[in-house]
Formats: sequence, C-alpha cells, structure tokens
Amino acid sequence: MVQEGEARAEETHHLPHPFKTFPKIIIPKELDGEMKGKKHIYKIEPYQPGKPIEEVKRELGLSDVIKLASNENPLGPSPRALEAMRKSLENVSYYPDGNCAILREKLSQKLGFPPSTFVFGNGVDEIIHFIGLAFLDEGDEAIMVDPSFVRYEAAVLLNKAICRKIPLRDFQYDVDGIIDAINERTKVIFIANPNNPTGTFLSKEKLGRLVQEAEGKLIVLDEAYYEFVDDSSFPDSLSYLREGKDLIILRTFSKIYGLAGLRIGYGVAKEETIQAIEHTREPFNVNYLAQVAAVAALDDEEHLRRTQRTIWEGKRYLYEQFEKMGLFYLPTQANFIFVDVKRDSREVFQALLREGVIVRTGDIFGCPTFLRVSIGTMEQNERFIKALRKVLGGAD
Repeated sequence: MVQEGEARAEETHHLPHPFKTFPKIIIPKELDGEMKGKKHIYKIEPYQPGKPIEEVKRELGLSDVIKLASNENPLGPSPRALEAMRKSLENVSYYPDGNCAILREKLSQKLGFPPSTFVFGNGVDEIIHFIGLAFLDEGDEAIMVDPSFVRYEAAVLLNKAICRKIPLRDFQYDVDGIIDAINERTKVIFIANPNNPTGTFLSKEKLGRLVQEAEGKLIVLDEAYYEFVDDSSFPDSLSYLREGKDLIILRTFSKIYGLAGLRIGYGVAKEETIQAIEHTREPFNVNYLAQVAAVAALDDEEHLRRTQRTIWEGKRYLYEQFEKMGLFYLPTQANFIFVDVKRDSREVFQALLREGVIVRTGDIFGCPTFLRVSIGTMEQNERFIKALRKVLGGAD
C-alpha cells in the first residue's frame, strides 16, 4: 500500500478552472443599477462541470474519447430503466406526479421508513438548495469540510449565512475540528460520506461521536457514493434516524444507478424536517421519466451488483498501476480515485485530453498536482493508464 501523504495546506486556494466556457465573473464594487445581481451571490463560484465528450471531439478533432471525470456509471443505466422509459414516452405530455408517489412508496418499503419521511429533488443538488432555504437565515453558520462538494457552500452563501470550513487532516475528516466549530449560531453540518473529491469517509465510530456532540443541529449526510463502499467500518446512517436523531440522509440515482442525465435524488429524515423542506420545493420539480426510470432501477439488483464488481475490480487495478508508477493515491470508498501525479494537474489534464481521456483536475479542490479519475470499465482504465504513462514520460 502507498504510504500516507502529507496533510494538505490549511488554506485552500481555488485556482481558475482549465475549461471555463463563460466569461470571468467580476464582483462589482457598487451595485447601483437595476439589473445588477445581489451582492452576496458574487461570493459563489459557478459550478464547473466535467468537460463533455462531444466538445473534446470537436475541439481536438478526435473520434474516440472516454470520460472519467464526473463519476458516472461506466456501464450506463439499468436495462430495466431504459425499457420502462421507452414504454412511458407517450405520457410526457402530462405533468409529472409532484409527490413522486410511486417512487416514494417504493423507497418506503425498501428502507423501512414512512412515505412522509422522504423528499425528492432534481438531483441531490436541488435538495441541498432546499435545505439552505429551509434552515439558514442571515448570520447563521453552517459547517463543512474542505475540500468537499461545492454545492454546500453555495446553499449557505445564497441565504447570507456563514460557511465554517474545517480543513481535512491527511485527507481525512477532522471530527475534533468539526465539533470545536459548533456554536449557538450553527444550524447545519454538511458531511459527504464518502467525501468528494478524496473518497475518504467518516467511520461508524466517528459519525456516532459527531451525532452525539451535534445534538440539536441538522446533520446533512450526503451518501451519493455509499453503494460503492466495501469497508465494514462504514456507518449504517439509517440507524440514527430510527433513533430519532436530527439528520437528513441524501442519496442519488446519478451514480450507481446510471441516471445522471435525468437528475433525480432523494432525502430521508424525520417528518418535521421533511415538512420544512417541502415548503421550499417547487411544484413538479422531478420530471416524469426520471421517476419512471428510478422506480425500475430500484428493482434491478443485477445491474447494481455488476456495477459494484466493475468498480471494485477497477479500483484494485488502478491501485496496482499507481503503485508501479510511484504515485501517491488515496484509498477510496467511492467510484473515483484522487491521485497525485506530481505535476501541474492542468497541464496533465490538457495532455490527457489530446490522448482522448477526460479527467478532473485537482486545482479546483486546492490540490494542484492531483487528478480525480473516475473508475471505468477495465478497457477504459487500461487506456487511461497507458495515456497517463505517456504523458508523465513513462511510456514503454
């Protein structure tokens, strides 16, 4: 196993992203015109998605490009989900079920919680936005680690609340730092488990301690990647809900279920928490085909297991290759790996693009020599390693 790397710097420097497609946003000194935006929104850096395959083909004149940048399912959607959508296309002239009743009942039976304890969103991102609207006032504080998923910060700043960022220690959660940051103004604590971009996680013991110490605060437990976990010390978060703790667990159909393009996720929490969030939800916010596909995907256990096997096999292969190349990486509980290529990640990113491989640069997470690479099929993983060896000067 690769030796543990040094802890990242206490301050995270968010460098310009290598593939912005819109003009640089300038914070105005004075907002005196009617069409100027609110001052506080300019504190938010617009989200930078992974570079699309078609854009790379067009820009570089390539015919064969693979994308290992956005942690999508390399096997695609469930065949059952595809078939269910095909059979439902003629119904798209109708508005969707605003309550997601069929999906709600399906998840209620699967997870063992009442239907009234679920909320649904146009991706988990939207539910994170709802949480900010429902629970944060100006001057309130929310705690998150750094680096982590950027939409937590956006949900806080949009409501004129204050972000308390706790740096990771050796890329791991600093539970003591999180607990020490809790005060009377703290309303929400955001925890991505496993964390994005590091793939590290909060163990059962550490999460239990945080839940106990944060009583009366809402813990947002974002489990977008929990189906990829293979470590026995990972917590059963639903057990805390059964005990009546103040947390909301967020899960998505974008990752292991392969429905990222449909944008659908859900949260489960105490009924009073869900009711507060429902006051902020737009009507018909989850589209019809997304609901149809999600219901069908939940029944396709074979697709889920096949995806897990693909990711776990690919993870072992990439570990072995990184070790042979002498590259430090973080053991992951997600479907991506954070690896130090010992060079400017933007330069390596651009060189990999020319080889037809799209990855994610680490500079946007404050780690300028790291790449975040999604685990693909074995063919994709082998192609990535071949391209990386060439770019780093280690080609055979």
